[in-house]
Amino acid sequence: MRRISRLLTMILGVGTLAALFVSNAIAGCGDMANWRGPLAYAAPAYTPAVKSTTALDRGSQPTAQPSLVGMWGVQFISQGNTQNSPPIPDGTLLDFGYQIFHSDGTEWMNSGGRAPSTQNFCEGVWGETGFNAYELNHFAFSYDASSGTYQGPVNIKEQLVLSPSGDSFSGTFTINAYDTKGNNVNHVTGNITGTRITVDTLPTPTP
Repeated sequence: MRRISRLLTMILGVGTLAALFVSNAIAGCGDMANWRGPLAYAAPAYTPAVKSTTALDRGSQPTAQPSLVGMWGVQFISQGNTQNSPPIPDGTLLDFGYQIFHSDGTEWMNSGGRAPSTQNFCEGVWGETGFNAYELNHFAFSYDASSGTYQGPVNIKEQLVLSPSGDSFSGTFTINAYDTKGNNVNHVTGNITGTRITVDTLPTPTP
């Protein structure tokens, strides 16, 4: 009964989060009309998986290398965009949401800073580049919120480093937005942070 109650709380929290953010699209998976400072996601407890053992090594159970696979609460923070038009101050929260990295190398994101009418779900592919280091190539579509007109594709690239505990990651991102003819109409850079979502994670306050 407690598990059902907790699940309902999480679902209602996500619904409220999505309802609070309806704004105009500019670039990437996040709208930038209502920029605000970054928030802090709660850090849930995380226990790394344990490797299986055989008859030869039974009694010794080394922990596995932490994995990027799983669900994350993420934030995209502006860095190096003060020369944009309009300028974006460093530290500005560009987007936030939930990101899932699947074991088959694909990725999915629900953007909390983008109105559903402009397309707030997007996906990508990821791979490991080194020890606890990863890269993501992510794709989205952008639509005009009022008319529903397709505005063009958006490409987001991320370079991520997973913490030794496996419960958080940090890194950098670049967002390039294109029009329907393939012209680059916006370029944004910044830092990204992620906190692992577990069965015990509670909804976080909206930015």
